[in-house]
Order: sequence, then C-alpha cells, then structure tokens
Amino acid sequence: MASFADQYAELLRVMAVRRAGALVRLVITVGVCVLVYSVTGGAWAWIWLWGLAFGVIDAVVLLSRDAKWLEPWRTPNRARMAALVVVTALPSTIWASAAIPMWLAPGGGLYGPVAALLILGGGLLHVIALSTHSRIAFICTTTPLVAIGAGVVLADRAADPGMKAVLLIGGAMVAVNALTSWRSAAQSLLNEKALVAEHDRRRAEAEATAAAKSAFVAVVCHELRTPISAILSGATLLERNATDPATRTQTQVIGDAGAMMRNLLNDLLDLSRIEAGRLSVETVAFDIRQTLSDVMRLWRPEAAKKQLRLRVEGSASLPRWVQGDPTRLRQILNNLLSNAIKFTPAGSVTLKVRAVEDDDGKVALELSVVDTGPGFDAEAAQRLFTAFNQLNAGVASKYGGSGLGLAISRELARLMGGELTVDSRAGEGAAFTLALNMEISDSPPPANEPTLAGVRVLAVDDHVLNRRALEVILEPFGVLPVTADSGEAALDILSKQPFDVILMDLYMPGMDGRDAVRRLRRETGPNQKTPVIAVTASATAKDWDDCREAGMEAHVAKPVIPAELHAALRQVLTSRAIAAEAA
Repeated sequence: MASFADQYAELLRVMAVRRAGALVRLVITVGVCVLVYSVTGGAWAWIWLWGLAFGVIDAVVLLSRDAKWLEPWRTPNRARMAALVVVTALPSTIWASAAIPMWLAPGGGLYGPVAALLILGGGLLHVIALSTHSRIAFICTTTPLVAIGAGVVLADRAADPGMKAVLLIGGAMVAVNALTSWRSAAQSLLNEKALVAEHDRRRAEAEATAAAKSAFVAVVCHELRTPISAILSGATLLERNATDPATRTQTQVIGDAGAMMRNLLNDLLDLSRIEAGRLSVETVAFDIRQTLSDVMRLWRPEAAKKQLRLRVEGSASLPRWVQGDPTRLRQILNNLLSNAIKFTPAGSVTLKVRAVEDDDGKVALELSVVDTGPGFDAEAAQRLFTAFNQLNAGVASKYGGSGLGLAISRELARLMGGELTVDSRAGEGAAFTLALNMEISDSPPPANEPTLAGVRVLAVDDHVLNRRALEVILEPFGVLPVTADSGEAALDILSKQPFDVILMDLYMPGMDGRDAVRRLRRETGPNQKTPVIAVTASATAKDWDDCREAGMEAHVAKPVIPAELHAALRQVLTSRAIAAEAA
C-alpha cells in the first residue's frame, strides 16, 4: 500500500503528464468541435460551449508550466490532495458530459448514441494512458465516464429495455477491460521502474567496487614505495662504494629489480587513475629533439646487449620546441622501445619520425617504432591494448611484464589528443605509430642554473628508510641534508636555522606536510619564503593542486629518482634566483 506522500507524488506526476499533452488535446478538441458542428449542420451549436469549457482547462494547465504559485503544491497535505482529486476528475467529467446531449438529442436516430459512445470510448482510452502512474487518478477519471455512460442509457426512455440491458452489460465489460488494461500498464511501469532501480543499484555497486579497487591499488602502491625507495637508494650506495666487479654486478641486479618494481607500481597507479578519470597531462614548452635523443640514448645499451641496430630516421624534420607533455611522451616511447627491443631477436629497431608543419603554428607528428621481430596477426593486435593482456601465455613466462604498458600508452596518447596504433603481420615485424598534433613553441630564455654544491636542504619524512634514501641521493650532489621525522619537528628546526630548499613528505602522522607548509608561510622566520618541494607517493593532479595552494613550488614522486630530484632542486633554486634579481 502506497503511503500518503507517495499517492500525492503519483497524482502530481499525472498532472505533469497531462500538462505535457495539453497542446495536443487543445488541437483535438478544436477538431472535434469543427467536425461535429459541420456534420450536424450547426444543429449542435452547444458543442462550442463544451469545447470552450474543456479547452480552458487545458489552456490553464499549459500556461501554468513552471509557475511560481505551484511551488507550495509540491508539499503534500489533505486539503491539497482533495483539490488535486477534483482537478484530476474535472476534465474527464467535462469531456464525458458531451455524451448526454448527443445520446438524448431528439430525432438523432443512431447518430447521437454512436457519437456519444465514441466520445466515452475515446475518453476512456485517454485516461488509461494518462493515469498509469496513479490508482487514485484512474478512479477519478474513469468514474465520470462510467457514471455518465450508464446514466444516459438509463435516462433514454425511447430505448428498448432489452437493449438497455445489453448496453449496460457491454459497458460493464468495457469498464472491466479498461481496469485490466490499466493494471497491466501500471504493472509494466512498475516492472520497468524495478529494472531501472536494479540497473542503478548494480551500476552504483560497480562504481563503488571500481573506486574501492583504485583506492586499494593506490594504498598498496603507497606502502610499497617506501621499501622500494630503500632498495634503490641502498643499491645506489653499494654500487658507488663497490670495489670489485662481482659486487658491482650484484648491486646492479638489485637496482634493476627495484627499478622494475617501481615501474610496475607506476603502471598500476596510472591504470587506477585512468579508471577513475583522474589521469591528466600537462602542456609545457620542451625541446622535442632533445627528448627523443635522451630516450634513444637510454635504450642504446639494451639494444647493444642483443646486438640490435637502434636507429632514428627523419628527426631533421622536427621543429626544435613544441608545447606538450614531455614526461608522458617519454613514457610512451620508452614502453614502445622496451617492447621492440625485448621481442626482437635479431635485426634492428628504428624510430621513424615524420613531421608536417602547417600555417597555424602547429605540427602533425608521427613517431613510429618499427622492429624486425616475429610480428603477430590482426587478432593478436587487438588484445595488445587491453589491460593485463599479452600476445599469449608464453610471453609472460618468458619475458615477464604486466601487460599494462600498451593499454596505458594508448590512453596517454588519447589524453594528449592523439592516437596509438599498430601495424603488423606474422613474420614481418611490427610498427607502433604514435600520432600527435602539437603547437610549435619559441625556445625559452636560457637560465643560469645554480650549482647544488653546498645547498642546505631539510628533508622531512616520518619514515626512517625514506629519510636515509634522501640522504643517499642528495650527498652525491654536494647537498648538505638535514632530516626531520615530523611536521612539528620540521617547523622547530626551520624556526632556528635557514635552509635553501625543503623536501616535505605530504602524509605524516599528526601534522601533515601541507599543514606544516601553510603554517610556515604564515609565520615570520628565516624560512618563510624558502622553496618547498613536495615528496609524495600519490602525485595526482589534485594532490599537486593542493600542494600549490599550501605554498609548495614543485613535487617529485616516490620512490625518488635522483635525476628527477636533481631537476626539481635546480628548478626551485633557479626560480628563487630569478625572483631575487627581479626584486
């Protein structure tokens, strides 16, 4: 049994459906009036009064759309419910009233009763469709039709009693059929609502599951970054101090294994961000020729180990500076070159470059990584861009890998406004092509990069392994690191001695990194304007926006890569030097 509030809401919905069809009913009413008046030769002039009464109701309904005086009617009470019942029954009553003079018209023969039956039948069909959402509306709208229909039959003195009985029994059967039709339509509507509700529930569950999975992946990756940072920094330190080739080789193996784990974590985090719609790309001016050169230089040793020729073709057609995301471009090319070298037993791997500049200062780029490996068929090519999927089961056991690289690379290409495609045939190698459109940029003014030797850095992190890893990374730069294990301890140190840069972990017990920086910026002291670099395992766009809002100038991701930290230190020190010169 529906509650009072539900019944009221159902009536309001019927009124909304009636309002939506008001214009059509006005046209039908005018048509009926014209037809009846014409056929009767003007004998039934009263039809215009009937049409006016019925049309006024629909006109009021039509003009009341979005009227402010209707707002209180959204709140149910007994008086408003009674008024809605009357308003719902009134149009049906007026419509059915036309059947009385039609049926009882003197000298009309069969024409009058037939016209009356058409009016009553048409009204009944209309109210069945109109009142599907509400039982009360169905009762209110059908009662006048049934009552007037029965009334005119009983009031017809000229009709034979047997004919009256037949008409009343037939009318009762029509009413029962109308009720059955209404119930069927109402049940279908309820079933549809149930299906929609079930679909919404399952979609909500799926979204919640995906969000929980993404959150779980992010948490696991965050927790794993600390030990991986320790592994990488420890391997770096051991390799630096190793005195014999065997020890150096073993430490390189440890470092390579740690780097593989770090890359897998990065892929998992990128995948979770893609699924959550939080992966973003940046647009900065960068030297694309230098970027490609750096990428190729990184993979030359790997190609040399397998005696593969690693070449670049067409790089002379490239502009020097473009607007884009160099980090994500490197990520895609690194993945393509890694796969090409991994799966090519002999021959060559070639990066083919094609650039076409237009008159609007844009360039269409095609970067193709072409290998002489075994290739694959079209069916296998479709699977390559599916997460966790590889060519076949033997690939994972022989070569390793997560099957995420190409799926992530294609999503990155699309985020940058481009596309990543593949062309391959079994036994004929493969060609992966990255197509991008970029704006040509002017070269930035040369910067006087400061030296890092003697720079005083405060490294803040609640985990001892991370603090030790930062010390190991910073010492070869000639940096003088001081460490703190909490935001409170960092503020105490910063209030007493000046530093050139602060490395701040974001998530710490008690006062987190952002709160510590906000407080540092508010209070006067020797480090109020000292640049801060955020060091975090969850470097999403939102995280970085929060860091900037708190007063941080740059960020690096855990596990910290020495080259990235070196670049971030130079960036903030250069910016501070430029600001000092301008002042």
